[in-house]
Amino acid sequence: MDTVATQLKLALLAISFLFLPFLQATDFKYCGPFSSFCYIVVGNADNGGNYVVKVNGIDISPNPVVSGKPATFSISASTGQAISGGKAVIDVSYFGFHIHQETHPLCEETSCPIAAGNFVLSHNQVLPGFTPPGSYTLKMTLTGDGIPQLTCISFNFKIGFGASVFSISDA
Repeated sequence: MDTVATQLKLALLAISFLFLPFLQATDFKYCGPFSSFCYIVVGNADNGGNYVVKVNGIDISPNPVVSGKPATFSISASTGQAISGGKAVIDVSYFGFHIHQETHPLCEETSCPIAAGNFVLSHNQVLPGFTPPGSYTLKMTLTGDGIPQLTCISFNFKIGFGASVFSISDA
């Protein structure tokens, strides 16, 4: 009887490891007083300084990102004031070297106007199929109409090997 209970526990443990990637939160840092530096404190909205927008969390799907496949970066945030528009500037670095920058109207990344309270900013991206695997850093700066910096955060993400990352939709 002990072997059946032990096998059941081991099976439940093995199944729980399948859900581990979905439970991992993406840590982020707020940018410091100089735009190229970020605060050391990670993932806490209370460390957002005087930013109008406080970031609550980041979800990357799939994680790791797969070259040539769509990826979604969802940033849950909150604000104490209405925001009518602005820009999202995205800078990407690979091993510390700046490799890409793009700017999007804020209202393409979320619904505008943004009312005071919680909202989600969602950015979809298909990376080229030849994007090298490894660790990347994404820095996102939000500016508003008449507000030079709504928030500024930085976070790391990984790009995996396309053939080695298994997706349920590919099955």
